[in-house]
Amino acid sequence: MPASSHYTGLAGYAHDTPPRAAVLLVNLGTPQAPTPKAVRTYLAEFLSDPRVIEYPRWLWQLVLHGAILRVRPKRSAHAYASIWTDAGSPLRTHSEALTAALQSSLTDQCAGPITVDLAMRYGRPAVRERITALQAAGVRRMLLLPLYPQYSATSSGSVLDAVADAIKRLRWPPELRVINDYHSDTGHLDALADSVRRYWALHGRGQKLLLSFHGIPRRCVLAGDPYYCQCQATARLLRERLGLGADEVLLTFQSRVGRERWLEPATDATLRALPRQGIKRIDVLCPGFAVDCLETLEEIALRGKADFLSAGGDALHYIPALNSSDAQVRALSALALRHMGGWPELAPDFNAATHAATQASARERAAHDRNR
Repeated sequence: MPASSHYTGLAGYAHDTPPRAAVLLVNLGTPQAPTPKAVRTYLAEFLSDPRVIEYPRWLWQLVLHGAILRVRPKRSAHAYASIWTDAGSPLRTHSEALTAALQSSLTDQCAGPITVDLAMRYGRPAVRERITALQAAGVRRMLLLPLYPQYSATSSGSVLDAVADAIKRLRWPPELRVINDYHSDTGHLDALADSVRRYWALHGRGQKLLLSFHGIPRRCVLAGDPYYCQCQATARLLRERLGLGADEVLLTFQSRVGRERWLEPATDATLRALPRQGIKRIDVLCPGFAVDCLETLEEIALRGKADFLSAGGDALHYIPALNSSDAQVRALSALALRHMGGWPELAPDFNAATHAATQASARERAAHDRNR
């Protein structure tokens, strides 16, 4: 088999196809249904990622298929069912709404054709599927935006792996730019602060604001992962915007699994301890999640609230993620436009047809010169 057969071409491609730019949003992913079977399929892909679980492959596969995938899908399916809506998974529906809103915003601001698309790192729509479709639609420049404000090798790093695996199969990969993180982006922080102020204006304010980030194993940070420092920076910058003292804001880490040491303090342990310290109402924001999902809706708003109340607290108020709010759309639009600076599709005088014709003419002249 010739080497060229390993690369994906473009059936019916014409060299005068108008070029497009694209923004590809990538979120974690979700099972297709809140059932043990669907959750098992999802977890098998997620937990097989060496970026997520860094143990020796042979050992981990024995543990994963011999124990975890026999027990955890049923428990996780129950958790997913508690937040599932008629429209489906909240992570999926919120991500789709954000994609549509960002498409509308960037279309209004860009002179040339631009596409905003969505992929999931695990499950569907898959990263490879969407990149192949974007290339077939004429996308020649692509901005990758993982929907993780803080960078970790376990999240954004894994997205980069999936994108690399996808584009290395393409005969003519698009030009690629990547937003590694946006943990200190001014627009993003302003949107978070405004969401807290609006929530307090409607519901009142608790004794403390707890900022709960997704946890990672402590050894990841010791190996050089910037995640912990970026979470600390987001918390500090957000606290400053809200005019709060250091003693009025708590930073914790959730979603701990397994026996090894994870980042601390843990959200669940903190929520159970606070009532004994006289904290009876707590407000919780999860600044590491772009849209609401299992970790925010079930782990915090349902299970975390139950833990807090059973420990003697009076009220836990969960402040929703930014989702497809105007503030988040404005922040991500501005972020994307900055990172796409210099692309011809963003120039005020860009004309797609003229640009494509010029490219085709140049290629024809080059081919003619080679054949002389």
